[in-house]
Amino acid sequence: MPTAKRLDIPGLLHHVIVRGIERSPIFCDDQDRESFVARFSHLLQATDTDCLAWALMDNHIHLL
Repeated sequence: MPTAKRLDIPGLLHHVIVRGIERSPIFCDDQDRESFVARFSHLLQATDTDCLAWALMDNHIHLL
């Protein structure tokens, strides 16, 4: 079932969740996590976007 459309208002905080399919791991190891953080940091800088908080778990991540 599709997710309902969400608000997209400039300046509005967004809680983004990324999950592995069927709760499967999305990171292989700590090096994989570090690679994600490096690429995500580059993306934030390139798009002048703030990330106020983040949490990386084995099978999902949260971004604010």
